[in-house]
Amino acid sequence: MKNRAFGIFYQKYEQMLEKEILRSEIPDHIAVIMDGNRRYAGQLGKARSFGHAMGAEVTEQVIEWCYEIGVKQLTLYALSTENFHRSEEEVDGLFNLINEKFLKLYSDKRTYEKEMQVRAIGDRARLPAFLNESIEKIEKATEHHKKFNLNVAIAYGGRQDIMQAVRDIAACVSSGKLSLEDVDENLISKHLYPAPGVSVPNVDLIVRTGGDERVSNFLPWQANGSECATYFCAPFWPEFRKIDLLRSIRIYQARKDEKKREHSYRVSKVINFLRVGKCGEKNEELGQLLPIKKQGVS
Repeated sequence: MKNRAFGIFYQKYEQMLEKEILRSEIPDHIAVIMDGNRRYAGQLGKARSFGHAMGAEVTEQVIEWCYEIGVKQLTLYALSTENFHRSEEEVDGLFNLINEKFLKLYSDKRTYEKEMQVRAIGDRARLPAFLNESIEKIEKATEHHKKFNLNVAIAYGGRQDIMQAVRDIAACVSSGKLSLEDVDENLISKHLYPAPGVSVPNVDLIVRTGGDERVSNFLPWQANGSECATYFCAPFWPEFRKIDLLRSIRIYQARKDEKKREHSYRVSKVINFLRVGKCGEKNEELGQLLPIKKQGVS
C-alpha cells in the first residue's frame, strides 16, 4: 500500500515538475556524465557488467525523455580515454555493449521517426574494427536527420579533442590552406570532434550522476566557453529518473533567470546614472558597472 501511494505521489510530482519546466526555456544541448554503474553493481553484489547493462537501459530512457521535452542535442559520455586503464575484460565488455546499442538504434524505427542524427565523438583509432563498422553504419543512415542530435563520446578526452583540433589547424596553415590570421575561437570550434565543420556545439547544461562534483575532462571547450550550468546528483546512473532530469533543467532555468535579473539591474543603474548624473563628473558606481559589460558578462 505504501509503495502504491508513493508511486502515485511520484507520478504527480513528475507531471507537475514537467509542466513547470515547459513554461520556460529548455536547454538546446545537454551533456551527461553517466557515472556510478560499477558502484551500483557493487552495492548489489553483482558483476560490473551488470551495472553497465542496467545503465544502458536508463540511457535509452533518457534519450526518449530529452526528445519529448524538446532538447535538440544530447551528448553522452560513454567511454573516456581514462577508462582504458580498466581491465581488458571490462573494456571489451563496454565495447560490446556500446556496439549492441548502436545496432539497436540502427534497426529501431523510432530513430527514423524522430529524425535522430547519431554521431560518435572521440579517437576512433582506439576502437575495435567491429565497433567502428557499427558507428559508420548508424552515422551514414542518420546523416541527413536534423530534428534531434545524439552524440556518443567514446574513447573521448577533452584535452585530446583540443589537441587534435590544433594539430589539424596547424597542418592546414603549413599547407597554405589557412593563414595564421584565420585562426580564432570559431575556427578551433569547427575543428573539434567529430569532424571539421560538423563539431559538437556549445553545451547549455552538464549533468553528472553518482555524487562526484567534477566534469572529468568532458567537453571543456564547449562547456567552459559557454559558461554552461552544471547539475550534480547523488543517484548512480542506473538509478537516474526523469525527475532528476527535470530538476537539472530547472537549475538551468533558474540560472538563466538570475543572469537576466543581474543584467537588467546593471542596465537600470546605468540608465539611472545617465538621467541624474552631472556631465563631466567621474562616477565611481558607473566605473564599476561599465567594465563588466565590456568584458562580456551578461
